[in-house]
Amino acid sequence: MRTIKAKSILQKAGGNSDFWFGIDYNINLYKGCPHGCIYCDSRSECYGIDHFDEVRIKENEIAILNKELQSKKKKGVVGIGAMSDTYNPFEKELEITRQALNLLQFYHFGVSIDTKSDLVVRDIDILKQMKNVIVKLTVTTADDELSKKIEPHVCVSSKRFKAMKALSDEGIFTGILFTPILPFITDQEDNIKAVVRLSHEHGAKFIYSMFGVTLRTNQRDYYYQQLDRLFPMLKEKYQESFGNRYMCEIQNYPHLKQVFINECQKYGLLYKMEDIIAAYKLENEHIQLTFDL
Repeated sequence: MRTIKAKSILQKAGGNSDFWFGIDYNINLYKGCPHGCIYCDSRSECYGIDHFDEVRIKENEIAILNKELQSKKKKGVVGIGAMSDTYNPFEKELEITRQALNLLQFYHFGVSIDTKSDLVVRDIDILKQMKNVIVKLTVTTADDELSKKIEPHVCVSSKRFKAMKALSDEGIFTGILFTPILPFITDQEDNIKAVVRLSHEHGAKFIYSMFGVTLRTNQRDYYYQQLDRLFPMLKEKYQESFGNRYMCEIQNYPHLKQVFINECQKYGLLYKMEDIIAAYKLENEHIQLTFDL
């Protein structure tokens, strides 16, 4: 595996922290991702990640992160996995993410994890010791066979649901990122209902969704190549329906969004960003108060 130089690991989150699960900082411990998801936004030209399918690690990143965390007067929640899944197959042996979590715990930072991998359950012992923890497992379809097609090199959806159940059973605030929903592929009402129901059955506290897929330079080309390979003639349907639009909304958007909301309400799942942020931070405050008593 190639290594690359890095001057900094910890970055301040841009804009309003409430936009993405209340994070204050971001870290990307790996560059590139091997999961092969056909829709991944991180392939977009604007992020500048060449050879995206090749995973690279950063020289001395744990030492750099330690120094940066030590110097921060303002504590907060650190987002992990937004650009490249931090629980890739190499992590099992390298344990870079595990080392980073230990540092976050030691310096009293919270963590917000995005992943598609069930390897996250390995780190339950550390996550249980931290405050302000939220783990989001991305699921785009309830159908494992479809998952294998559109997310070919990571565990199938059913294994992600099981991982979520394991996290939830240990008291970790966890839920589902139901995004993207792919027009003409995963935007069926039955799929939406199944993903929400399975989330509930496996201990989710929330499910957050965006009703479509974003496409831009580089990423669009890759996505269309995969559509040609996996779903013949669907590329032409996208081109006719969306042109060069950035946001490609699902079919029958108002109806399916309401179906999603109704199902979440039926099962008592949070689905609004502000409610999810308030709930996981309040839950951790409650835990802290209980310990103090």
